[in-house]
Amino acid sequence: MERPRWVDRLVHALDLKSSVKWFVLSGIIGVVAGVGAYFFQISSQAVMHYSLSYFAGYEPREPAGEHPFFQHEDRAFSPFWLLTIMTVGGLASGSLVYTFAPEAEGHGTDAAIESFHQKRGYVRPQVPVIKTLASAITLGTGGSGGREGPIAQIGAGFGSCLATYLKLSARDRRIMLAAGMGAGVGAIFRAPLAGALFAAEILYSEADLESEVIVPAAVSSIVGYCVYSLFLPTSRQFMPLFGDRLHYSLSSVYELFPLTVLSVLLVLCSVLYIKTFYGVHKLFAKLPILRQVRPAIGAFLAGATGLAMYYAFGKNERALAVLSTGYGVLQYALENTAELGVPLLLCIALVKIVTTSLTISSGGSGGVFGPSMVIGGCVGAAVGQALHVVWPELVPHPEIYTIMGMAGFFAGSAHAPISTIIMVSEMTGDYKLLLPSMWVATICFLLCRPWKLYIKQVPSRLESPAHRGDFIIDVLEGLRVSAVPLKERKTIPESMTLEDILHAIPDSRQNYFPVVDAQNRMVGIFSTDDLRAYLYDEVIWRLAVARDIMTTKLVSVSPDDDLNTALTRFTQLNLDELPVLSPKEPGKLLGMLRRKDTIAVYNRRVMERKQATLEELN
Repeated sequence: MERPRWVDRLVHALDLKSSVKWFVLSGIIGVVAGVGAYFFQISSQAVMHYSLSYFAGYEPREPAGEHPFFQHEDRAFSPFWLLTIMTVGGLASGSLVYTFAPEAEGHGTDAAIESFHQKRGYVRPQVPVIKTLASAITLGTGGSGGREGPIAQIGAGFGSCLATYLKLSARDRRIMLAAGMGAGVGAIFRAPLAGALFAAEILYSEADLESEVIVPAAVSSIVGYCVYSLFLPTSRQFMPLFGDRLHYSLSSVYELFPLTVLSVLLVLCSVLYIKTFYGVHKLFAKLPILRQVRPAIGAFLAGATGLAMYYAFGKNERALAVLSTGYGVLQYALENTAELGVPLLLCIALVKIVTTSLTISSGGSGGVFGPSMVIGGCVGAAVGQALHVVWPELVPHPEIYTIMGMAGFFAGSAHAPISTIIMVSEMTGDYKLLLPSMWVATICFLLCRPWKLYIKQVPSRLESPAHRGDFIIDVLEGLRVSAVPLKERKTIPESMTLEDILHAIPDSRQNYFPVVDAQNRMVGIFSTDDLRAYLYDEVIWRLAVARDIMTTKLVSVSPDDDLNTALTRFTQLNLDELPVLSPKEPGKLLGMLRRKDTIAVYNRRVMERKQATLEELN
């Protein structure tokens, strides 16, 4: 589809001022991410209301700050319908994903990370749509997963598609992809600051940040958060996800000692989570059945596991937190930790690892951040209760351990300590626990470095394929073809006979000969190599004309193209010259761009930058 001219004018105008460009583009991404987050949320709630709630009589409790778009109706709980709906949901999700967008399988964040590093930020347009529908079905029918993966891939997909439509550079497309991730996460979790940091931090497994992403991601995250909040009642628009009544603080610096114990236990659980998650993935990959069916098997096994928990704890509905998002049990643990009991909390944490692995690793669509919060929060709550009995002076508020568990577990397993600390603080509305959160998250991050939940992360910017040759590309993209002197070349009329051509070229130093029509418009090109096949066949000299030996597949540039584009086209076919055509007059040849002249301009610009740097240092 050809772009309207006003779009070209807008892109050119935005390029003149980078700050305005990123403000506008990030704002657009934020609006779409906010609307997408709302659509995803209402879709998953609609699926849950008309399936699990209506037939199985089960509707998981949501956090205090979440707004239910559908009114819950009390119905008798039906284990049969629970299993049936989860299995059908897995089959529907798998069929959607593997039929239309296989890259939308799993938790989604890894796919966005891989696109950033390996695919120049490119995401197919259908991926966000399929991811939205498949994830809403998975989570709405009781699959154990989170919301961050789907909404991150939705936002990333739109950012990538917008950049592709506007024909921006690969660098800009990567930034917009990451900004989309941040916008989605900031909106769905109502954590705009954490969303911006998440987008910059989640790309790497070491202590590194994609710094150029932070500002665009901050703008898109704020806009996404505000747009999403507009769909909520006024009383909940700025309420943290887990409500605004959680106010805890440390009484003594000595409380960091038992928190160190918690950190070590969280690392052990993180390793168990990662090993189980990818172990189950390998098992399902070996199953000799259609990929579309695997999520259904995983969903059925997850449902059966959840029902086993339900009956093991005397038909306790809180035990079913091992299904769906499970945020409800976190809300209860934050408010009434002692009433849940250590055995139930530990079992929810361990079984949640199993049900999440069965749901997502089998090919189901959902995130892993949400389950990580539940697993870490339940481990933290259990450890807090146990240590409260042993060291009541050092653990006066075991509820704190729920928050610390949420922060530490994901910081370790996902290698994202900074964004996790901020996100947990924003989700709970409590910033008084930043010190202990930093302590626990840092210990977990350092001890868990050999293992990572997002396998597509690269250690740092130096190892990222996205940044190989960044300096060269930055210089080349800052220069236009019009900055390079063009060579005038003799043109050949398309009707000229081969005999005339062979007599005309000996005195020429040209290797490439543009072919023009009667209106002097370039219609093809040939090289001296193309003539060699005819040198010893004098019979054909009078029969063949330029039109017969030329190639019509023109690889050309315009004066407005950057030199990175030109160099890419040089290397595509190993050419030494490229025709430069006028963008205003189709087919008009302005001259030939030589590869060595392009490299000379690049070298001159590099020397100028070096000289400027030396002058600044002196």
